[in-house]
Amino acid sequence: MKFIIYKITLDSIKFLILLCFIVTPITTHAQNEKEDIVNTGKTPPRIIRACCAFGYDLKIWGVPFVSIDQVISIDDLNEHHYMGNKKEGTGTIYTNKGGFIDIGHMRDQIDWTRYLYTTILNSRGKGEVILPLRKEAGRKTLYLNVPEQFSNSDCILLAGKITYDLSLWHEISTWFGASTIPFIPEKFSSFSVEDVYSNLLGIHIGMKTLHSELPFNKAATMIIESTLDSLDVVKTAKETYDAYDAINNKWYTNKKRIPSKNITLKRDPDVLNSSRPWIVPNLVNSNNDSVILEVPLLNSKDELLTNFYQFTIDLNYRFPVEEIFPGRESDLINQDDFEILLDTITDELQVMEQNILAEKKLSAQK
Repeated sequence: MKFIIYKITLDSIKFLILLCFIVTPITTHAQNEKEDIVNTGKTPPRIIRACCAFGYDLKIWGVPFVSIDQVISIDDLNEHHYMGNKKEGTGTIYTNKGGFIDIGHMRDQIDWTRYLYTTILNSRGKGEVILPLRKEAGRKTLYLNVPEQFSNSDCILLAGKITYDLSLWHEISTWFGASTIPFIPEKFSSFSVEDVYSNLLGIHIGMKTLHSELPFNKAATMIIESTLDSLDVVKTAKETYDAYDAINNKWYTNKKRIPSKNITLKRDPDVLNSSRPWIVPNLVNSNNDSVILEVPLLNSKDELLTNFYQFTIDLNYRFPVEEIFPGRESDLINQDDFEILLDTITDELQVMEQNILAEKKLSAQK
């Protein structure tokens, strides 16, 4: 009898944790009364909106009779609101030139670009300014040193580059075990084929929005719509479902349960300076006119943007520092170390994909 009570209690705890994992980002929408004001005194949460696992009809470990389906259509987008709003549309949608787009990821990076742009403007000409950030696989800190003569356009580019570094760190850190909710690993979504592209798309939209003379939310809403149109966004949710169906058991599988890392079958860590879209082959509307997105690297004077900031992480125990950085005495890394980390992840992914392939062959033989 004691065993049964313990089992029920444990299942209940798992259910509550998983429910928090799904619902917590959504509830932040209702907390933004002053949507169009940038509060530089408060760092935004790492995840502002609910993001999506790649695929649909995904099951959750320990939660029976529940599946995740976050596909939306272009008609569901509604207006953009800085720092989120419950009326916003979030979910995944397919585009013929940009592949799958996670709208939640895209919107978050629009807002992070704006937040960092405002912070950069406030720090311009003040020497070194230190901005502590929320912990994620270690203590994160941003050091800014923006010259007084830095133009607004260069400040926008700098905001875009730093935003990309922060979003890329999320992909890296979750690969090595970082998670929002304790005991719920997020490796299953790390470097999925839509994540980084959606992030960088949001950064490009955010930079365009900051150049606009319109109010931020209005400009962002219009530029989101025009950008998705330029990527040849599909018009119906069914077309996104069709795109998912075409790559089920190829790029992802709904035969595994979240948070199994084997849900995601294809990942893309080749994202240091650009991100290419993954276009579903053999769709009726597919074409070769895909849009590759570039990371902002230089200012208007062709100076490296990394000359004007440093993003550091004091790594926690999850990272095999000695293995990845032989001979390094400190656990402190910065954005210049990302290339080494991405190379490590690439090597590990090759082994993982070989194991998945071997498992498929073994299953086929049975």
